[in-house]
Amino acid sequence: MNTPTNLKYSKSHEWIRIEPDGTATIGITFHAQEQLGDIVFVQQPDMGRVVKQDEECGVIESVKAAADIYSPLSGEVIAINADLDAAPEKVNEDAYGAWLFKLKLSDPAELTGLLDAAAYEKIAEADRE
Repeated sequence: MNTPTNLKYSKSHEWIRIEPDGTATIGITFHAQEQLGDIVFVQQPDMGRVVKQDEECGVIESVKAAADIYSPLSGEVIAINADLDAAPEKVNEDAYGAWLFKLKLSDPAELTGLLDAAAYEKIAEADRE
C-alpha cells in the first residue's frame, strides 16, 4: 500500500501534512481514491469556513459512489485546490499530490489524535476485508 510515513492520517481516510508555517494541508488517501474508483467531482469547503474536527465539509464523487470529506482537524479554511474543479481525476493520478484544502489550525493539540502511517495501514487493511 502507498502510505507515506511523513504524513498523519484520519480514520475517515484523509491525510494531513503539517507545513512549516503550522498550517495543515489535507487530502484523501491512496486507499480512499482506490476504493472510490474514477473520481469525477470534488466539492470542497468554502474559503473562510471554520470547521470542527471530524465535521463533514465536502463531498467527493466517483463513477460508482459518493463519499463525504471530513476535516481531520479544527480550523479555518485558508486555501482550496481550485485545479480539482476542472480536473478531479488528479486525485486518482496522485492522491498525495492532489490536496483538497488547507487549514489554519485552531487547536494544534488535536494533532496527537491522528494516526501514523503504520496505524492507518491497519485500518485500511481491515477496510479491504
